[in-house]
Amino acid sequence: MAATTEEPFRALLEAAPDAMVIVDDAGVIRLVNAQTEALFGYPREELLGHSIDVLVPERFRGHHPGHRIGYAASRQVRPMGAGLELYGLRRDGREFPVEISLSPLETPEGLLISAAVRDVSERRAADARFRALLESAPDAMVIVDERGIIQLVNAQTEALFGYAREDLLGRAVEVLVPQRFRGHHADFREGYFVNRQVRPMGAGLELHGLRRGGGEFPVEISLSPLETPDGTLVSAAIRDVTGRKAAEETLAQLYEQQRHVALTLQRSLMGSPPDVPGMPTVSRYFPARQGAGVGGDWFDLIPLGGGRVGVMIGDVMGRGLDAAAVMGQLRSASHALAKTGMPPWQLMRALDAVVSELPDQFVTCCYLVVDADAAEVTVSSAGHLPVLLAGPGGEVTRLPADVSVPLGVGEVPHHESRHRVAPGSVLAMYTDGLVETPGSDIEGQIDGLAAVLEKGLATTGSLEAAADWLLTGLLPDIDDNSDDVTLLLVRIPEIPATSRTVVLDADPMSVGEGRRFLRSTLAAWGIDDEQLRETACLLVSELLSNAVRHGRGPLRLRLRQAGRELGVEVCDGSPVLPQARFAAPEAESGRGLLLVDSLASSWGTLPTAEGKAVWFALPLPTSRR
Repeated sequence: MAATTEEPFRALLEAAPDAMVIVDDAGVIRLVNAQTEALFGYPREELLGHSIDVLVPERFRGHHPGHRIGYAASRQVRPMGAGLELYGLRRDGREFPVEISLSPLETPEGLLISAAVRDVSERRAADARFRALLESAPDAMVIVDERGIIQLVNAQTEALFGYAREDLLGRAVEVLVPQRFRGHHADFREGYFVNRQVRPMGAGLELHGLRRGGGEFPVEISLSPLETPDGTLVSAAIRDVTGRKAAEETLAQLYEQQRHVALTLQRSLMGSPPDVPGMPTVSRYFPARQGAGVGGDWFDLIPLGGGRVGVMIGDVMGRGLDAAAVMGQLRSASHALAKTGMPPWQLMRALDAVVSELPDQFVTCCYLVVDADAAEVTVSSAGHLPVLLAGPGGEVTRLPADVSVPLGVGEVPHHESRHRVAPGSVLAMYTDGLVETPGSDIEGQIDGLAAVLEKGLATTGSLEAAADWLLTGLLPDIDDNSDDVTLLLVRIPEIPATSRTVVLDADPMSVGEGRRFLRSTLAAWGIDDEQLRETACLLVSELLSNAVRHGRGPLRLRLRQAGRELGVEVCDGSPVLPQARFAAPEAESGRGLLLVDSLASSWGTLPTAEGKAVWFALPLPTSRR
C-alpha cells in the first residue's frame, strides 16, 4: 500500500479497541495496529508483508484461502460474532477463540480487506462454565429467546421430555407445552418478556409439560431473565412433580378420611336437637377447617312441657378430639339434667361439678328456659358470650343477664335471672368462633354482630335467611374458619298457643271431671280423633289419680295445642317429683307413669313455684275437620 494510501488509516487503526489487520486480495498483511501485536505476540515488522495464514491455526489453513477468495468475490460486511467458531494462533503456538468482523476497502491500488479481531477467550470460558452449570442443575433447564425459540437445554431436559438435544434446539418452546395450553402460552411468554421478573418455583400455578410420546405430566417452573449481548433470554427450570402430586393427593384423601371420622364422631356426640312445636328455631354449625376439624361447641333444645323449652349452648375451651369428647360428656349430662326440670342456676352448679372433675378443663355455657306462653326467659350464664335479643321492632340489645365464671373454676355461685320478652322477639346465641378474630376487640365484634343481625332480620324477615345473612356478613370465607362456629336463633311465638286450664280439688271425683274437661276441650278445638281422645283420657286419669293420692291440692289441669302437638300438664302443690317404677303383677297401682312413658311421644316433670308439674305430649292427627 502506498504511503499516500496508508496515512488515512493509521490513526484510525491505532485508536480501534480491537486488533486490526488489513490484507490485500492476495492475503498479504499490509497494515496492523498495536493491539494486533499485543494479541498475537508478533512485532509489527514480522507481520507486514507476510500471509495472513501466519495468524491462522494449522488445522484451518487448508480451507482458509478458499474462504478468503470467496469473501473477496462477495465483498459483504460480516459483523462480529456471525455464528462462526473461529480461532487465532499466537506466535508461541497457542490457539485462542476469536470473533472477526470483515469489511471490504476499495483503494486506488485495489481491494483491501479490514479484519477486526477480538479475543473471546474469557467469554468462551464463561460460556463453558455456564454450560457446565446448566448440565449440573438438578432440574431440566430450557433457555429461550424473545421469540420463544429454544437456545439451550441440558441433559435433564432430554431425560425429562424424551427429546434428543438436537431435536429441541431452534424449535419453539411450545413443543414442550400440552396442546390445550398452547393457545394462551404465547401471550404469557410475551407478557413475561415485558415484566422480566423472577418467578420462583411453585408460584401457585397448575402447570403441565408434554413428553415426546404425548404424555402430560405436572410440573413446577421457575423463570429468570438473562441479559446477554445478543438480547434478553429466559431461563426456565422445570421440575417434574408427579410423585409429589400423587403424595399430596394421598395425604389429602387420608386427611379427608380422618376429618370425616372426626366429624361423624362429633355429630354423634352433639346429636340433632328436635324441632320444637310452635317455636321456630334455626341453627348453624361449622367445624373448624384447621387441624382435626372438630372442637368443643355444642347446642341443644330440650322440650320441657307446657310451652317451656330449654335452650343450651356451650363451648369447651381448646380444639380437637379431646375438646369434642368433653363436649359429648357435657351435652349428655346437661340434656339429662334439663329433662328433670332443674332450674338454670342449679343445672349450672351440677355441670360445674362435672367439669371440675376433668383435668384442666374450662367451659363456657349458657342455659335458658323459654316460657312461650308467659313470654318469659330464665337464664344462667357461666362465662359465655351475651345473648342478643331482637325485639319485634327490630332493635337488637343484649339480654341483661349476670355472667359468672366459666365452668371448671369451682366454688363460685351461678345465678339466674328472669326477663320478659315480647312475642315475636328473636334470641341469638353463639360461640366465640363467630365473633372472635386475632387482634380484634371482642366487645366491638359483638356490637358488629348485633348490627348485622338487626339488618338481617329487617331485610329478610325469616330466621333461615337472617342466619345466612349474618354468617355471610361476619364470615365471608366460612370454609376457612380457624375455630368452630355455632349460631342458634330462637323466635318467641307471636301468636300464643291455644290453651285451656281448669282448677280441681284434690279429690277422687276430680279425675272424672278432668276427663270431661279434656273431651269438651278437644271437641271445641275440632279434634275428633277417637284414638287420640281415648289415649289422652287414659293418661290424664293416671296423672290426676297420682296427684290426688300423692300430692296436695289444688290441682291444675292445663291443655295446650301448639302446632301439630297436644300438650297436657297436671300441677299440684307437692314438691316431690314422681318416679316411674315397676309394679308387681298382683299390684293394683304403680303403672301410671309406665303407661305415660309407653303411650306419650314425650313426657317429663319439673318443679314449679307452687310444687311440681307432670306433663306429656301427643301428636295431633294429620287430617282434621
